[in-house]
This record gives sequence, structure tokens and C-alpha cells, in this order.
Amino acid sequence: MLLEDHIVLVTGALGTLGSATCQAIAAAGGKPIRSDLSARGKVDIALDVTREEDWAAAMAAIEGTQGRLDGLVNNAGVGTPGDVEQTTFAEWRRVMAVNADGVFLGCKYAMALLAKAKAPAIVNISSASGIVGGANLAAYNASKGAVRLLTKSVALYGARKRPPVRCNSVHPAFIEGDMVDAIVRTRPDEDKARAKLRAQIPVGRLGQPREVAEAVVWLLSKASSFTTGSEVLVDGGLIAG
Repeated sequence: MLLEDHIVLVTGALGTLGSATCQAIAAAGGKPIRSDLSARGKVDIALDVTREEDWAAAMAAIEGTQGRLDGLVNNAGVGTPGDVEQTTFAEWRRVMAVNADGVFLGCKYAMALLAKAKAPAIVNISSASGIVGGANLAAYNASKGAVRLLTKSVALYGARKRPPVRCNSVHPAFIEGDMVDAIVRTRPDEDKARAKLRAQIPVGRLGQPREVAEAVVWLLSKASSFTTGSEVLVDGGLIAG
């Protein structure tokens, strides 16, 4: 019960990783607060992570009902392929707004409420693509790289608080679910495309959502109490290669 009585807000909770993360938090004894766009389905809090007013309203709602926030998982994200010439400025701005601005706003607006908890923690979902580049991932690389370094800045700031507000980033490689499905659908031969992704992973398979979720639970818990500003790879050895 690593997260017994922990109240944790999860963004993008209706997606593959968000759903798995909420399940893992609940299994560890915590209370996940599921947030996502209202158009995507039933959530605890409707939240467009690119809208500052949505974040302010979400924090006010959580403070009113819970009185504190023990953890924040900035999971909401989008990813579309495109090199620097193919990517339109509008698409660049959309990816940066969700992936980078959304994480910034989450860290900013949650900080005061997290400071009321006994062992507060933020986990930002970045990507292996936030560490290494890809020719056809201009916007995605930039946005996830921004999450990686923003996490370190927030960690150093949070370390000054008492109790400290820890902040770490998680860097998955290709994980079975909606984002991989979206990638392979753009290829003429989906099976071949999936096999090509799998071949890039040294352990020989795609990751499972629960494997990312379990890393998130550890980072939210006191088991990682001396870990902040770190990059946790859940990538099957991709970056090591």
C-alpha cells in the first residue's frame, strides 16, 4: 500500500497510460482524481491542460473537497510525426501547448496545494524522445525535451519547501496502446510498422502500460523519498543502445 490515503490528480486519465496509472494508484491504496477533456468521457474533473482557468478551477475544486493534494501526474500528451519542414506552425503550437504548457501550468497551479501534504510529489510523463532525437519528431522531441528540463527546475524549486515537493520525469519508449496505435495507422502495413517499432527495443518487445504506471507509483511514494529531479527510463534499453 505504497500510496495509502494519497490523493493524486492524474491528467489525460482516459488514455492508455492515464488509465493504467489511475488503476495502479488505486491498487496501491491511493485515491486517483481522474481528469481529462470532458468530450472524451466521464471524469472526476474536466480539465483542458492548456487552459490556465481550468487549472485554477481544478485546484479550487480539489481544495474544497479534499483540503490537500499529495501527488500530481502530468500525463496528458499528444504526439504526431513530422520533420521540421513537414510540421506546420499550428501543429507545432498544438503539441507544445499540450505537452509543455500543460505540464508547466500543472506544476505552477498545484504547488500551493501540494505544499499542504506531508510528502508531496509531482511526476511528469516525458518520453524517450525527450532524451534522444528523431528526424520525424520535431515538435514531439522539443515538447518532451522541455518537460525533461522543466522537471529539474521544478525539483530544485520544490526542494526549498518544507516538506520538499519532489518532482521527477518518466521516459517511456514505445508502449502498447493508443499512441503506438496512432503511429502504426499512418503506415501502409500496420503489422510491419509495429514490428519495426519492436525491433528498436533491445529487450525485443513493446512496453506495457502497467510498467510505466508502476514506475509512477514508486515516484509518488515515500519509497523514492530521496529521488528528485531524476529521469526514470521505462524503455526496454532503448536509450542504452
